[in-house]
Amino acid sequence: MITEFALAQLYSELPERAILTDRYQKEPFESDAFTVMKELPGVVVLAETVEHVRSTLRICNECDIPLVTRGAGTGLSGGARPHREGVLLVLSKLNKILEVDPQACTATVEPGTTNLRISEAAKEYGLFYAPDPSSQIACSIGGNVAENAGGVHCLKYGMTLHNVIGLRVLTIEEDELVLGGKSYDAEGYDFLALIVGSEGMLGVVTEITVKLLPIPAVRHVLLGGFDDVEVAGNCVAGIIGAGVIPGGLEMMDELAVRAAEEFAQVGYPKDAKAVLLCELDGTGAEVASTTDKVAEVMKQFDASVIELATDPEQCERLWLGRKVAFPAAGRMATDFYCMDGTIPRYQIGPVLKAIAAMSERYKLGVMNVFHAGDGNLHPLILYDSSDKHQRETAEQFGAEILEYCISVGGTITGEHGVGVEKIDQMCSQFSLAEIEQFHRIRNVFDVSRNMNPGKAIPTLARCSELGGMHVHKGQVPFPELSRF
Repeated sequence: MITEFALAQLYSELPERAILTDRYQKEPFESDAFTVMKELPGVVVLAETVEHVRSTLRICNECDIPLVTRGAGTGLSGGARPHREGVLLVLSKLNKILEVDPQACTATVEPGTTNLRISEAAKEYGLFYAPDPSSQIACSIGGNVAENAGGVHCLKYGMTLHNVIGLRVLTIEEDELVLGGKSYDAEGYDFLALIVGSEGMLGVVTEITVKLLPIPAVRHVLLGGFDDVEVAGNCVAGIIGAGVIPGGLEMMDELAVRAAEEFAQVGYPKDAKAVLLCELDGTGAEVASTTDKVAEVMKQFDASVIELATDPEQCERLWLGRKVAFPAAGRMATDFYCMDGTIPRYQIGPVLKAIAAMSERYKLGVMNVFHAGDGNLHPLILYDSSDKHQRETAEQFGAEILEYCISVGGTITGEHGVGVEKIDQMCSQFSLAEIEQFHRIRNVFDVSRNMNPGKAIPTLARCSELGGMHVHKGQVPFPELSRF
């Protein structure tokens, strides 16, 4: 926990303005966008330089203090929930774009740089950064790295992992790891891939090099309206099965369409049970060919409406409804609980049908808007957080959705991370040997286990209590790991 000595050490090495101890100063940091579980941090450190990060890590290590790293606070799994007896290290002030190299097609930035700013800085060179989460205007690239964020264009261009080629990382023992760089090949083990998606448990990322891609010459967006949500889900697999890899392929159900249309008035068909948005980009000839092919597949799956947008303004209009879907959910209920399971594409139709059945059983509405091409579901469970019963029911509903995703060959997260939200489902998805190996890897970087404690990886004892682990003769295997 934070002692007077540790606090004095922080004040001796960081400017006073960078340290927040007053309750009212700390309250804005008590959760990320996953507000179901809140915690007031012991101390907030607003780092302004890499040296501030280094000093904070050293003091936490020497004084045995839990440390949680936070970016823009847009995370949806509680990965940046603070520790009541720890330090919350905020990196939003480390937001410089250090270099845009048009010859290497790379950008090197600090972790607090927002995702959108990278593409804005690269645009003058005819380049862009492909991963674009819905919170692109606000989310920071450091947080994207921590959670391996996705976005609309990740079907064709990959997740954060596939677009980050270099990192600088400080461990809690003050070792600086330089991983990758501007080239695409590096000898030895792939530690860069290990850090991306590690949710702040292995180190603090202080510098990121991303690859930039040429802005496509032509972009079309096809909207398909369907009278049956399951048929629309099956159409997704049909498009990919036809040999087309769209720049983006998104799906919205009836509630999502209605909410987005009332909020942004983009011209979606209000009577549709589901809408597919399919972006096709590339050369003129390539886009013309794939547009015809996708339109034909939509017809085969009985699309009641097919609309084609070809100029940038039309395309942005159609995408606007998808981009505002989450805030538009506020028109449907006072609160929503966003899930993040991923399933095989051919299971989209059956899984949506199963979620609808769960919705009736739990007596809570659900609004589906998601990255259909990746099979990355985002069911928004609608509830009233002031009602304790509804709040608990929403959490049970969400847990069942994730368990169902596992049962059909999917996974519990596609881009939001595990955080505190999905930690119990880790016991369902992974075997004892796998969880034990996660702990051993973590020990290599942080033997004191002070980096983001209580997140992402369940303790072996916890899995045993949940029934997800085999116990021999009344004892948890690997007892040396049971306390973690």
